[in-house]
Order: sequence, then structure tokens, then C-alpha cells
Amino acid sequence: MSESGNSCSLPLLGVRVVDTTAGREGTAGRFLADLGADVILVEPPGGADARRLAPLHEGTSLHFATHHAGKRGVTLDLIRLEDRDRLLALLDAADIWIEGGRPGDMADKGVNFGAVAARNPGLVILSISDFGQTGPYSGYTATERVHLALGGVLSRSGLPGLAPLLPPGSLATEAAAYQAAWTALLAYLNRLATGRGDHIDFSVSEAVAQVLDPGYGIGGSATGGTRPTDLPRGRPDGRHLYPIFACADGHVRVCLLSARQWRGMRAWLGEPEELSDPAYESLGARFMAADKIHAYIRELFRVQTRDELVEQGQRLGVPIAAVLTPREVLDAGHFVERGALADVEVTPGLTGRVPTGFLELDGVRAGLRRRAPLPGEHNAEVFAELDHSGDGGEQPASSPDQGFEGRRQPLSGLRVLDLGVIVAGAEAGRLLADFGADVVKVENRAFPDGSRQSLTGEAITASFVSGHRNKRGLGLNLRSPEGVALFKRLVAGADVVLSNFKPGTLESLGLGYDDLRTINPKIVMADSSAFGSWGPWSKRLGYGPLVRASTGLTSLWRYPDVAEGFSDATTIYPDHLVGRVCATAVLAQLVRCRRAGEGGTVGVSQAEVILTAMADLLLAESLNPGSLTAGGGTTDAPQGVYPCAGDDEWCAIDVRDRKDFERLCSVIGRPDLAEDAELATAAGRMERREEIEAALVRWTSGHEPRKVMELLQQAGVPAGAMLRVSDYPGDPHLSSRGFLTVLHQPGRAEGLLTEARPARFQHVADPLLGPAPLQGEHTREICQEWLGLPEPEIEELLRAGALEEGGSRA
Repeated sequence: MSESGNSCSLPLLGVRVVDTTAGREGTAGRFLADLGADVILVEPPGGADARRLAPLHEGTSLHFATHHAGKRGVTLDLIRLEDRDRLLALLDAADIWIEGGRPGDMADKGVNFGAVAARNPGLVILSISDFGQTGPYSGYTATERVHLALGGVLSRSGLPGLAPLLPPGSLATEAAAYQAAWTALLAYLNRLATGRGDHIDFSVSEAVAQVLDPGYGIGGSATGGTRPTDLPRGRPDGRHLYPIFACADGHVRVCLLSARQWRGMRAWLGEPEELSDPAYESLGARFMAADKIHAYIRELFRVQTRDELVEQGQRLGVPIAAVLTPREVLDAGHFVERGALADVEVTPGLTGRVPTGFLELDGVRAGLRRRAPLPGEHNAEVFAELDHSGDGGEQPASSPDQGFEGRRQPLSGLRVLDLGVIVAGAEAGRLLADFGADVVKVENRAFPDGSRQSLTGEAITASFVSGHRNKRGLGLNLRSPEGVALFKRLVAGADVVLSNFKPGTLESLGLGYDDLRTINPKIVMADSSAFGSWGPWSKRLGYGPLVRASTGLTSLWRYPDVAEGFSDATTIYPDHLVGRVCATAVLAQLVRCRRAGEGGTVGVSQAEVILTAMADLLLAESLNPGSLTAGGGTTDAPQGVYPCAGDDEWCAIDVRDRKDFERLCSVIGRPDLAEDAELATAAGRMERREEIEAALVRWTSGHEPRKVMELLQQAGVPAGAMLRVSDYPGDPHLSSRGFLTVLHQPGRAEGLLTEARPARFQHVADPLLGPAPLQGEHTREICQEWLGLPEPEIEELLRAGALEEGGSRA
């Protein structure tokens, strides 16, 4: 498609990015391009390996077409000295360089990181590799399946008694790429303040463990504060948490979390006497009685259609959504009307329906503005610009010689009012707080954050601490005029406001962006919602499980041959990813505010984040209807998860081509298979897949998963042992890289293991490790520090109920 949209106001306008990635990590550059950066994709003659990634349509990689859109493309042959000099010239004029592949690959091509940084000391170099630049696994090779296994996701995906279930698509590597973009902008903001660039050692494996379904992160409200570290060893059957019921024309999912929602459900059922016990207003009591309750719901739903049930549920305040197929998603009026899905020319002569992006910046969709480049398509214009270019991007505050030499928190001094709740809301604020921002969590006792729920009666759970570390707590009643007035006074001295309420909530309180920018023109206001701020579904009650159902993810995340085999109930995807997307967009708006002196808005749709993560799959479905089904995605054999010695022990193995197959056959002692002419091609191996996998299982069953991984990786075959969250502390690679650290929370006898950092930086300090706040714990000090309120006025506001104060810590 031709370049269009509101590109003149995009926040990263003028930021120059050179992208030399060749695989799935290219999404990081695509995100920066969506935010307005000029991203130049550098490929070898003939194109990068990413152009051959599945799914393919008539020879075109649909993954490449969707994940490299928005970029310009040039080709350089780094074997030639002249082309290496051209790359160095590109990097001289760049702000950010994203490079991927194995550690040492660029040095082997004659490009040395130190020399590049010496030429351009303000350059941020983002090195994305499977396992990072150091550590025992740094030489290993990974794929989506391997990352899911080592990232702890696989051990919790699926149903008890069955093999672990691989989630659909590329959710793991997609999640990691967005975290990579977050780290790049953190370092870029640091460069603007200090004059110093950075070299970021970014591990996809570590990012998957932190973003997709993190074992040490905040959990959903239905978990009652329980973290995966507290779960039994096997895959939990969480289908009672967010149950799915058959109906006349498919399935619907229900999320009953609050007492108010339960009362709506009970009324819908006709107030049966058996369900009238007030104890059922407790989430835990309903879980214990799930069989009884679900029998009533099942009988009510079985004769009605999905549309009828969704309409009735929304009217009664019961969170409910239809479980849609990918084909139904592509035709959903809500997404089409919002422009979240559109028919686009993805490569010359090929048009299909694709997600166009998940962000609205200043009310305008920021996303797809140009199709992915052909190999070398922009050589002439890019190199002509290079010949006439000056310095790159926005200039730092000081020259590198005068800049800060050590490591610092790049968001120090930033003031954030955090109205976010549950997981997505918690994460956006936590990410900013980790790197120095003063993040004030604003709460009201009448409407507590659902993530404070505890099934054990704890005052503050480990889950809550993970999502709110480093924040301060302010008790403020926004339902009172005095509370609203106080919030506006706080906005006058703030930089960012975060929220994830139902669209229109803040406007109804007189606290919408138009109200707040009159107080502070530089304010950046960010919100995330289930389905976006407008459109037919925008007012729907939205939780992650309902969003997954409405985007086709639930229908794909299931065992294809198992009745009611839906298996996404225990995941909290995409909440942690949404938090990172929101925080990254906030940083981008802060870059623009620095340049232009005005703030702006960020709107993130959780549903559209999922659609974008499955962009290649949805495009394939639009071009070949009915092709996208649960359990698909294998393009060679063997590819999958295979049983190993021990109780419920598994290893993910991924043969990518004939060389991988020959290496695997050598390791398992079956050279005869490698010599079989019929197995020389992927098609031939797929035809005899059962035979190959039987031979492989005979071998894997005799070895522990780590041994299987080690032997295959030593031969160059991607393989990953299935790790459980409890395995992280003892994993040699994660330990060597300091993946986990200890946070001390007042009132808890023992320190809590928590993630240490999103990546390794040279000049950005590691995240802070302050505790999470009790509700209203810092009300007095915030009012004094931010507003200068005297004690008598604070006391009066406390008596009036505009302010609330929390109890002291034990």
C-alpha cells in the first residue's frame, strides 16, 4: 500500500533505525516504524532468510509481508568492502541499530560493535539473539517451539494427562520483539539526556519468560494472588476459571469474577434456590461449586445462539463473549469498522485482509502505512539521502564527551499517575517505575484493584508485589468533587496518566484528555481497553479470556481431536504484552513532547494486539479460507513436543530443513533415515511423519529432557527441554545471566524472587527493587511532596472522604 495516515504527527518522526535482522525478531523494527521511525531494512542480495518464513502463499512469505511493513529496504553484500562501508555510513547517521542472529555473526561479517560505537557514540545498538551474548546456551539455536518450552509456557499449556499443547502462531517470539522495542526506546531516551548510546544484550528466551505468560509476574484476578510458582507440578486444569459453554451455534465464554457479576448471572438463571447461598458471592466458593453452577448455565445456554447470549449477558452485567473462528474474526464488523482489519496490497499483485495496528495516537490509528519492501527497493533513495545527510535524529542534550559515563535510571524525575488495574494496567506503570519514574498508584477503597484479591487472606500477595513494585500508593476518591479537584491539581505537576477503565469512564468524571490538557498541555495520557475506545464492542465488559475468545485465539489454542479441548484458561496473555506496548508508546510520546513541547494520547486495544500477533496467520486465512485450524503450523518433520525419561517430561524439537534432519538422525542412531531418498525433502518427511516420530520417541524416551536438548543442540538441531517455573532458579543459563533477583517486601518474612531486568544495558541501570504499596500507604507524603498541602488540609480531606489513608505496615 502507499504511505498514508497521520505520519506527520507520529512521535518518532525523525528517529532513524537500521534493521539488519533476518528472522522473526523483525517485529521490533515494525513496531518502531508504526510509531513513526524511519526504519531501513538491510538485506543481502536476494533477500533475508525472513522472506522464506512460513506461512507461504504462492512463494510469498506472509510473515515477512506483515512483519516488515512500514520499512524501507536496501540490499548490501557485506562480503564486499564497499558495501560494509555503506552499512557503516548508514549506522553513522542512525539513532538505533537492531541486529539479530547468533552472537558474533556481525563480527564474522567484518562489522565490529566497538568500532561502530566509536564512530557514532550516540548510537543505540540492540543485539537480539535467542539466548543472549553470554551464558551456557548462548551458542544454542531456538525456534518458537524451543522458546515456549524453555520459557516455561509449555509446562502450563494444555490439559492434565495430555501432552503439552503448543499455542498457535508465533506468540512467543512476537512478545519478545515488543519487549526489545521497549528496551531500545529506554536506551534512546537515556541517550537524549546523556549523549551516550548503548549496547543492549537482548535474550529472546528471557523475554518470553517475562512477557508471554510470566511465572514471576502478576497474575489475573481469578488467580486470587496465586503465582505459577505455587501451582502443582502438572499442567493445571483451569477451565473452571473462565468456563466455555456449548450453545446452539458454537461456544461462548463467561468470566464471573465480582459478586455483582455473580448476582447478574444468578438472575439470568432465574434465581434458583440451590444457588442462593450468600457464600457464592465469594470467588473461591464459586470455584469449589463449579460443577453445580455450570450445570445450570449449560442447560440455559445450550438452546440459544451466541449472539442472543452475548446480548443478554451484556444487558445483565455478565462478562461473556462468543468463541469466534479466525474466519469469523476476519468478517467481524467491529474490527472492520474500526479499521483494525483492512484489505491491503501486501506485496505487488497480492491483496489480503490484515491487521493494521493496535495503537491510536492522538486519536488516529498508528500502524500500517506502507507495504513491506521488495529486496533493494529503496537502494537509490536511501543511498542518495545518505550522501546528503547530516547528523541523525534528535540531538542529545550534551556531547558524548560531556555526557554521563555511568549507568542511570532514564525515567528519573518522571511523574506518573497510575489508575491502571489488574494485569495490563499494573504492568504499564510498573515498567515505568522500574526505571526511575515516580509512579503513584491511585486507588479508592470502594473500588479496589481486583489484583489485590487473595485466596489466602494475605494483605499483599506475591503476585501483586510483582505488578506494583517501586510504586507509591495514594488513596483518592474520584467519585467525590473534592477528589476530582485534587486529581486535577496532581495532573498539573505530572507527566503521564495511565488507565485501563472501560472507555468513557474518565470522561464521565470530567477527567478526559480534553479536560486534563487544559491543565497541563504536556500531559501524556495512555489507556488500554479490551476492544478499543470506540466501535460496536467498545462498551463490552472485557477481560483477557473474553478478548482471546473474540479474536480467534481461543478457537486455535485447543486440542483439535479432544472435545471441549480449549486450553487457554490458565494463560494471562496478552496482558503483560499490552503493558509493554502501552509503556513503549508512552516513551515515544515523551520523545515527541521533548521535541515539540506538547503531550498526547495513547490508546491500546488488547484485541488488536492479539490480531497483530497473528497477522500472518489471519492473512493466510483470508487468502485461503478454512486453512487456519487448531493444531496446524508444522512444515517439516519431526517438529513438536516429544516425551522423555521421567514423569511428564518433554522436549521440544524442531527440524527446519534437510541438514537438521541429517544431524538429528545421526544423534539418535538412525543414519538409515537420513540416507532414505524419500526423506530428502520436507514433503517426503511430512508424508512419513509417523514413522520418523516413532523412531525419535524411542530415543527421547530413554533420556532426560536436558540430555536430549544438549545432544541435539551440540549437533545444531533446535531443541529445548520443557522447563517449569520452579526450574528457573536452578537453570544454569538463567543463573549465569542473573535472570532472577530478590525483592524484599515489608510484612513478608522471606524475600520474593522476581525478574531482574528486561535486558542487559551498558548505560541504563538495572530496575529498582522497591516494594509495592499498601492501599493509600503514601497518601500524606504524596500530598505534601506533589501539592505542598499542609497537615490541617490533609486531615480535613481525609475526614471528608476525598482522601484515604492506608494502615501501617507490620
